[in-house]
Amino acid sequence: MELSSDIQRKIVEIKDHVQEFRNEGRTFFASSSFQTHSLPMLHIMGLIAPEMSVYFIQTGFHFPETLRFRDEVAEAFGLNVVNVESHVPKVQQRNLKGKFFYTSDPDYCCFLNKTQPMQPLLERFDIWVNGVRADQNANRKNLKEFENTPQGGSCYHPMLNWTKQEIWQYISIMDLPRHPLDEKGYVSIGCEPCTVEPSMGDERGGRWLGQSKNECGLHTELVSK
Repeated sequence: MELSSDIQRKIVEIKDHVQEFRNEGRTFFASSSFQTHSLPMLHIMGLIAPEMSVYFIQTGFHFPETLRFRDEVAEAFGLNVVNVESHVPKVQQRNLKGKFFYTSDPDYCCFLNKTQPMQPLLERFDIWVNGVRADQNANRKNLKEFENTPQGGSCYHPMLNWTKQEIWQYISIMDLPRHPLDEKGYVSIGCEPCTVEPSMGDERGGRWLGQSKNECGLHTELVSK
């Protein structure tokens, strides 16, 4: 079975953009949460831009399965994976009751462990490549293929207009590995304390359940509108 003509066209477009970055001398990097639906982008970018570093935000709260899967995928795809983490030690990430901030102020927890560690990379590189898709939630539906960052660079969303069906077609045809938590019903996998199996809603419905929050801030605070 072959990839659909639409998918093949989208891959060519990604190749063209990456070549433009090289021709213009623009530096670029990718970030990934290493979920199953992240793999098409990582696989494609690994083939066309093997020199690119892929940053993984090590919050300290990930599922052990995610960390093992990250290492397996990095080896299988030949990726240069670099961990980045908060400079604020976990002992200082507790509220007055001694509990981690994710129990009382998840926005601040996400800022310390995700958004803030990403900011130096946006100052260092010209282009941030990430795999958000428009069909994942309402916020991402409003994103464009290229967005500006507060640091003066750009976000490039190569998978923005890929559908969920195209993502899974690519995974199936290319025989890519699956995150071990998929078979347990998880759809969107983030930090363990803030992730549950979704029962309804959009693809990210299992994140921060019961709160008016479905983004960590990477794709809201680090995009200039």
